[in-house]
Amino acid sequence: MKVLLVCSSGGHFKGLQQLRSFWENYDRTWVSFNTATTKATLEGETVYWAYSPTNRNIPNFFKNLHLALKVIRETKPDIIISTGAGVAVPFLILGKLFGSQTVFIESVTRIQTLSLSAKLVLPFLSVLYVQWPQLQARYPQAELISPQEG
Repeated sequence: MKVLLVCSSGGHFKGLQQLRSFWENYDRTWVSFNTATTKATLEGETVYWAYSPTNRNIPNFFKNLHLALKVIRETKPDIIISTGAGVAVPFLILGKLFGSQTVFIESVTRIQTLSLSAKLVLPFLSVLYVQWPQLQARYPQAELISPQEG
């Protein structure tokens, strides 16, 4: 199985790192921001560096959209997994349109409402995971996972 892991740096990156027991045995490609931490941690991995910032930055959205098209065409992922944030949007939308399974894992900090990224990609998701029952109550299509399971 080919896995595409897409996230911004910081907490979103840490969240995907915590899922290592899932993705470590698969053929994988990463998309994240080029920071000292991501660069050091992903040394030896196949990585595409996304454009930052993504919040309210239309030029970078289109650059990341172009990058998503390139990466998805080249890697042909079976599944795209993201913990957010904005960088995930073009990858999950295009990934679904190209036939990949798409998974978004909402941040544990989101208790009452989905993040903007999750709201934007919701129609394109195969699975949305949330970590709070209150959030699942508002979005019944979401699957509830415990933060301890990660």
